[in-house]
Amino acid sequence: MRNGQLRQLTDFSFPSYSVDVATGTASFDYALSGPGEELRFTEVITFPVPATPPSAETEAAFRRVLELLHLVAGVSYYKVAAPPRLLLPAPLGEAAVALVTAIYTKGLAEYAYRNDLPYVLELTPTVPAGQVPEPTPLDNSDGRPLSAVGGGKDSIVSLEALRRAGFDPVPFSVNPNPVIVSVNQASGLTALAARRRIDPKLFEVNAAGALNGHIPVTAINSLIAVATAVLHGLGPVVMSNERSASDPNLLWNGHEINHQWSKGVEAEGLLRDALAGHAGLTEPYFSLLRPLSELHIAKLFAQFDRYDDVVTSCNAAFRLHDPSARWCGDCPKCRFVFLALAPFMPRERLVNIFGVDLLDDTYQVPGYLELLGIDAHKPFECVGEVEESVVALGLLAEQEQWRDASVVRALVAVVPSAAWATAAASDVFTPGGPNFVPPTYAKARAALD
Repeated sequence: MRNGQLRQLTDFSFPSYSVDVATGTASFDYALSGPGEELRFTEVITFPVPATPPSAETEAAFRRVLELLHLVAGVSYYKVAAPPRLLLPAPLGEAAVALVTAIYTKGLAEYAYRNDLPYVLELTPTVPAGQVPEPTPLDNSDGRPLSAVGGGKDSIVSLEALRRAGFDPVPFSVNPNPVIVSVNQASGLTALAARRRIDPKLFEVNAAGALNGHIPVTAINSLIAVATAVLHGLGPVVMSNERSASDPNLLWNGHEINHQWSKGVEAEGLLRDALAGHAGLTEPYFSLLRPLSELHIAKLFAQFDRYDDVVTSCNAAFRLHDPSARWCGDCPKCRFVFLALAPFMPRERLVNIFGVDLLDDTYQVPGYLELLGIDAHKPFECVGEVEESVVALGLLAEQEQWRDASVVRALVAVVPSAAWATAAASDVFTPGGPNFVPPTYAKARAALD
């Protein structure tokens, strides 16, 4: 289907989904349609199968989570044409509708901004009328936590915090790459994994010129994790999203555009409410590190050198041809994580982790100016707030091992006095802000301080 034909599609719908609990295989169907045209996709997600078959109550809750996953995972296919009508397949409760609406508007805000599609920010789903069945409550709050692992410093901090507090976490990932596998091996814990197979047709239409852009993938992976936890009789899914994730990159047409929206506290609250209201889960999902800044998390990570040879927080490295590559050394994420870790560990150790000294390479200066909010808005990447970068730079300027590094000297010379005045280390390292961490888990994070 040509790009011109895609632009004529007016509806996005969810024809059906199915699951074989015995094999853990779920199929989700999607359709883009318009006058005389239809383009269909099928996504397949394979869940790890538990050693013993789930009870009827567990299977019912699992299927209810999959109903939400079916709707949320559709963003990958909706963005092909971004039609004005989103047609939900069945009656849905208020909390679930609120989640879906936010996923397709706030979760696609960066996509809408980059493709100049302001109407996407105002999208309202069409929900069939009818009775919404009440779920049977399922109290999973006392089960072993399923701890999402992405291979970076944040998820490692959560995993170790949970373990230190005696929660016996189960590491989890979707489509684990070699980095994630290595991190799990370094943890010494037995992990679970799910496989997500995006319809190959999506790549074909993208190559042919379909609309494309950033999607709220964290929301998709979060629901896959929750479904896995329910199927295996585990407790809540523990994420490692920090408070900085709620900070928007910019304002556009009166709307906040946040690359990390699905990692933010608003998305977390919406997902929790939808899982409670639609699937009956008592304690489904929360981020253990929500009260912390990225810089605070970096300080905590510095305690754990067992992961130095495997950790990576670089998204670009996953797209490199060398499977052993962990850091690209030339992206906002690499620059920020290097800057955030530098105040808290010996320079030699940090250079060994990255394989390069980013603060002794003047080529990196323009990228650091973006992180410091001097030359542009905060990059569309998973990086901390501008104030955190300023505080980190201030800490480095006071350390003998870093103060004479070429990039540190260049940056200190151009940071405005007003930026130094407003960036307070006490604010950056003081936990705070809205969060959903249950009281029983709050002690886990505190155990690392």
